[in-house]
Amino acid sequence: MTEAGAHQVSHDYTNHLIHESSPYLLMHAHNPVDWYPWGDEAFDLAKRENKPIFLSVGYSTCHWCHVMERESFTNPEIARIMNDNFVNIKVDREERPDVDKVYMTFVQATTGSGGWPMSVFLTPDLKPFFGGTYWPPVDRYGRPGFSTVLERVAGAWKKDSARIEKSAADVVEQLEKSVNAPSPEKANISEAILTHAYQQIKSGYDPANGGFGGAPKFPRPVVFNFLLRYHARTGDQAALQMTLHTLHAMAEGGIHDHLGGGFHRYSVDAKWHVPHFEKMLYDQAQLAIAYLEAYQITHDPFYAAIAHDILDYVLRDMHSAHGGFFSAEDADSQIEKGKPEHGEGAFYLWSSGQIEEVLGPDAAKIFGYYYDVEPHGNVAVQNDPQGEFTGKNILQVAYSVDATAKHFGMSPEEIRATLADARGRLLAARDQRPRPPLDDKVLTSWNGLMISAFARAGQILGDAAYVKAAQDAADFIQAKLYNDRTGMLMRRYREGDVGIGGFLDDYTGLIQGLLDLYEASFRVSDLTWGIRLEETQDRLFWDDKGGGYFQTPPNDTSILVRMRDAYDGAEPSANSVAAINLLRLAEMANRPVWREKADQVFAAFSRQIEHAPETLPQMISAVDFALSKPRQVVIAGDRTRQDTQALLNVVNRRYLPNKVLFVVDGEEGKQLASWLPFIEGMHPIDGKATAYVCENYTCKLPTTDPARVAALLDEKP
Repeated sequence: MTEAGAHQVSHDYTNHLIHESSPYLLMHAHNPVDWYPWGDEAFDLAKRENKPIFLSVGYSTCHWCHVMERESFTNPEIARIMNDNFVNIKVDREERPDVDKVYMTFVQATTGSGGWPMSVFLTPDLKPFFGGTYWPPVDRYGRPGFSTVLERVAGAWKKDSARIEKSAADVVEQLEKSVNAPSPEKANISEAILTHAYQQIKSGYDPANGGFGGAPKFPRPVVFNFLLRYHARTGDQAALQMTLHTLHAMAEGGIHDHLGGGFHRYSVDAKWHVPHFEKMLYDQAQLAIAYLEAYQITHDPFYAAIAHDILDYVLRDMHSAHGGFFSAEDADSQIEKGKPEHGEGAFYLWSSGQIEEVLGPDAAKIFGYYYDVEPHGNVAVQNDPQGEFTGKNILQVAYSVDATAKHFGMSPEEIRATLADARGRLLAARDQRPRPPLDDKVLTSWNGLMISAFARAGQILGDAAYVKAAQDAADFIQAKLYNDRTGMLMRRYREGDVGIGGFLDDYTGLIQGLLDLYEASFRVSDLTWGIRLEETQDRLFWDDKGGGYFQTPPNDTSILVRMRDAYDGAEPSANSVAAINLLRLAEMANRPVWREKADQVFAAFSRQIEHAPETLPQMISAVDFALSKPRQVVIAGDRTRQDTQALLNVVNRRYLPNKVLFVVDGEEGKQLASWLPFIEGMHPIDGKATAYVCENYTCKLPTTDPARVAALLDEKP
């Protein structure tokens, strides 16, 4: 299905979104719908005219958001109905996850499902009373179209707005009760919780294709985080093999961009072949870490190569000159230069003829055999209901290098060289196509995840350029999105414009990034900043009554309910990340109160932890940390010297998820000792870098021998 008009800008109309920074909102600034941004101007108008609010929530790379815009929001007749009867508000869910969360909870509770675009009707005082997701413009297949929905809601409001307002007030009251339900004072966490989570996750495993559940299939890296920890704790081989199989299947599938690197959002089929083509920063960050940890465990260069592939893509296409990382690339793009038609995946699709034109017949045969290129396209009809991919190929690995070499009577080395050359030439040809639109806003939370990925990669792969990328991003956020006087973060930066006070995930994501960055670069300033951010986070978001953290800071009257959530989906929940941050900081800064706070987080979500742990695998990873004996590894020595690096390499090539790592080096070592007195007596022995491996701050005999360090680290705690 082509999307004539998607992303087109017509200047026949201009609405109140024209002054916004969000690329998603700006896409709608010339709709005939009189859109307002979320804010007092729209709220006051709704109250003054006693009109219900139509709230539309989406994001810039959302395919069905584009479809609904093209079909409905650019339609003057539908816009007339909207403008006559409603105050219309458009929200970018990536900028305002607080707004999205409240109303998505309502939509899921009342319809049984959710998604984007999210469409919700509100009373003038912002209480929801009816909602859904995508509606077609007119009635289809026995279902009402958007224009019908609008007219019915407008009629119901005019007929009996008092009844609707009473019903909406009852809904909000129930929502508040569910959020504020009392929690146990103490969580009952044990190894049985870990086993329960493992069994629940394992039951959904797809042994044929990798991944969990059926189509559509999402990566959900938080599951890998837990499974690899469970393997490390128990030695369970199935936990490892499920992860490795899935990572392999994804890397070989169409969800992976085999030419440009990185991963698309998810696949519509169970075999990872046909993706929705958007590329999200948070997916790249989390998947890079999953491949890095798989490499630590297996030492198989395949996993390191995929991590490089992801990170090099991000540096090339999602990295700003000022150091921050952009948010996303769209699924849709122009089909041809100079023409308005857009299509999903247009940038990534290939006909066999296009490939042969670039590579020539001989190389095209080899490339086509390896990557499953078919003359009439390789997308099954059931995975292409709109006929978008007819005659096109989505690249996926069909045969191994060895099998391809045997088929063509060549050596594996010759095949690898041919494929590498072909990928380079096809990438250069693809770069001449119209690129998918880039959402170039910089979000603090997602940048925190990416800082973690680059820091971990620099640490594990020994690549200083990756550490530098993490440092540059952290320094950018500190310069542009942080107020040193108040200790508070902002959420969004775009083209010099800074806006929106930080939410919980901005703090937790950045703190995690800073802790990982400290363990890669050993700049104590990063650790110091992380500690201060944790103190601010506790002040702004902690729930004194129920434990855990609210998603939003206090005092925003436009948010009906301060939500408190722990579901780990495409992104880890902020409460789950907070729990691990608290446990790490308790060890790194000697703050036992933060370990107690982590226990209170577990208590706040104890019912979910006990009964449905598969819904929060990142939280269960925090439980795993809490149940472990804390291990501290301290290297005393000059971080720039080879002997110090040799000891660090021994640590970094091992998968040790529940440890903290320090380097005691000159003046910065004194700062560490002010938090951790046990470090004060740690010095190089005979002028050589020295390792101290400790549990609960009780240390084994120090050693300068890398082999001895390896033996100490390999001992079971």
